[in-house]
Amino acid sequence: MSTYKVNSIGTICSSKEGTFIRLGPEFVPALKALDGFSHINVLWWFSDFDKEEFRSMLETEQPYKNAPQKMGIFATRSPIRPNPIALTAVEVIDIDYQKGAIQIAYIDANNNTPVLDLKPYTPSLDKVKNCSVPSWCSHWPESLEESANFAWEDEFNFY
Repeated sequence: MSTYKVNSIGTICSSKEGTFIRLGPEFVPALKALDGFSHINVLWWFSDFDKEEFRSMLETEQPYKNAPQKMGIFATRSPIRPNPIALTAVEVIDIDYQKGAIQIAYIDANNNTPVLDLKPYTPSLDKVKNCSVPSWCSHWPESLEESANFAWEDEFNFY
């Protein structure tokens, strides 16, 4: 198996002022022309779960209600995986080009989580019109916007 070097470009910062992606100063020029995109894809590191024993876990016991009793880790959004990399599409509220900060509506990452990369969300590459999911999760929301008001706490067997 090959090993690759990945560097953080910034961190998630959550406070009473909101949720922000704060970039390292050397990455601020990479924000140029990001304005106009309503959403971005954030690749981030599940740093709280970066432990060797977690990286070797390939199956898990029913993480979601109604799901199969045993699931392969690639069929979940679990932070416990061979490479603790996460992907979240987020709404951009504001970009401060001077400070290298992107205010976002929400992200399922903890405060101080390392950010690996950002990519603009473009429907031509990221939106799938005719997708399908297993029946056990077919009642989940069909969009990021609908997810905001969904009772996710009723879906998980952990918390």
